[in-house]
Amino acid sequence: MPPPPTEEEIVDHFREQAVFCGGLGSPFMEQLCAVMANDIEAGGPVAALVAGWPTNPRRDALSLRIAGYLHHSVLTGAAKDLAAAYPARDKTWTMAGIWPLAQCWLSATPSEARVFLKSPPQTNEVRRSVALLPGFLKLAARFPMPMHLLELGASAGLNQNWDRFSYRTASWSLPGTSGVEIQTDWKTQPPEHLEARPQVASRAACDQNPIDVSNPDTALRLKSYVWPDQPERLARIDAAMALARETGVKVDKADAADWLKAKLAARPATGLTVICHSVFLQYPPADVRRALLDMTEAAGAEATPARPLAWLCFEPGAFFQGPDQTGIDPNDFITYLKVWPGGEEHRLLRSDGHVTRVSAT
Repeated sequence: MPPPPTEEEIVDHFREQAVFCGGLGSPFMEQLCAVMANDIEAGGPVAALVAGWPTNPRRDALSLRIAGYLHHSVLTGAAKDLAAAYPARDKTWTMAGIWPLAQCWLSATPSEARVFLKSPPQTNEVRRSVALLPGFLKLAARFPMPMHLLELGASAGLNQNWDRFSYRTASWSLPGTSGVEIQTDWKTQPPEHLEARPQVASRAACDQNPIDVSNPDTALRLKSYVWPDQPERLARIDAAMALARETGVKVDKADAADWLKAKLAARPATGLTVICHSVFLQYPPADVRRALLDMTEAAGAEATPARPLAWLCFEPGAFFQGPDQTGIDPNDFITYLKVWPGGEEHRLLRSDGHVTRVSAT
């Protein structure tokens, strides 16, 4: 087991996260992570919270856990003074006005904060569905048959409803049947087969710690990880959670490898089975990732034209680096599709983790 991180390593994680957040359009989170890094170095309440943190702070998204706790306290109304200074209430917010209130709240509620920090962030970013959409449309055009979805690491399962969302960009749009609208800066050709109509016959999903959005408390926790100065994302997750409650989305609590093995063994005798996931592969241990890929390849080898199989994912480019893929930037996220029979591979697009812009691979 590796040694616990040093204070310097933890501070480096907070400063790195500040850069990531700024790049993803959140000045609030950029500044919050930066002042939390300063607070650790100064021995403030954040330093007390992270002291003795046992594992990799970057992998654990430690900075986002603390930011999530503060936002949760704001959304519940527990931290009234802090809530009044947050972007939802004060459009002219400044970190100079917010941070002293946040420090006071963290100092006053260390036990509550530590309990909150035990669970990892789960954002279930709904906009990632637009990164998967070109793959689903390609599959629907190629296989005009019932589609059976198997989603790994689904969190609250909000993206199970991807075919009911509306999609709108400057160059193309696709209407949906719900109030959830996905927008992004699309910088490449429109997806092929916009006329295709996927026939989703069944939806199944798993997660080690699924979020039940029919429970108001867990739904609020999910929302707390959405960044406070991004009202579009906050409104979108509210709409997506409402849709999930309406459609009865269900996510099984299970280990991904065990769950997928059982689902593949019991998949229908006809129709297209699609294994899908987004920003999931970095979380399972390497041996679990290998098991997932091996069983997918094995199931693909048994696919037939009447019972095809597809693997569709949106994951960090680092997972797709190899001797013949040197052009992939490991900092990008890639939409990847593999289809059986045949094992044909496609790299459809690249983007950032929140899919704020989409480019060709």
